[in-house]
Amino acid sequence: MSAAPPEMRSWRSWLLTRLAHSYFAIARGMTMGVRAACFDAEGRVFLVRHSYLPGWHMPGGGLERRETALQALVKELREEGNLEMSGPPELFHVYFNRQTSNRDHVIFYRCRNVRQASPKKPDMEIVESGFFALDALPAETTPATRRRLAELSGSAPPADVW
Repeated sequence: MSAAPPEMRSWRSWLLTRLAHSYFAIARGMTMGVRAACFDAEGRVFLVRHSYLPGWHMPGGGLERRETALQALVKELREEGNLEMSGPPELFHVYFNRQTSNRDHVIFYRCRNVRQASPKKPDMEIVESGFFALDALPAETTPATRRRLAELSGSAPPADVW
């Protein structure tokens, strides 16, 4: 668990995000990331809590140069949760992520029957993680995560903005 109070994590998150995107604006021009709603055999969704962002999120991260979206997804699921997919992920939607920058996009996947090779131990990036029933999500689950889950269930249409 992070020792910094939530308001400091938010400040640090803002600064880290701005620095990273300033660098990426010069180095890349446009940024793209992947995220996935990963469900286990019981229908629970896997969520992570980062050391540098408030709230619970679905696993994911940015694409690196010469990396496909699928390669990035496999890497992020392994790094953030020791997760393995039993079949191909389903592309759900591509979102414009204007909260991060005016040139960021998120490729969002649904992964069914994901299994965890071994429990994820907390580290410098991921301080907590786990599978949660859809009707028992942590109180700090981010609004964007809740919106994506509503879209996946069909109770809301997919938005174009993350």
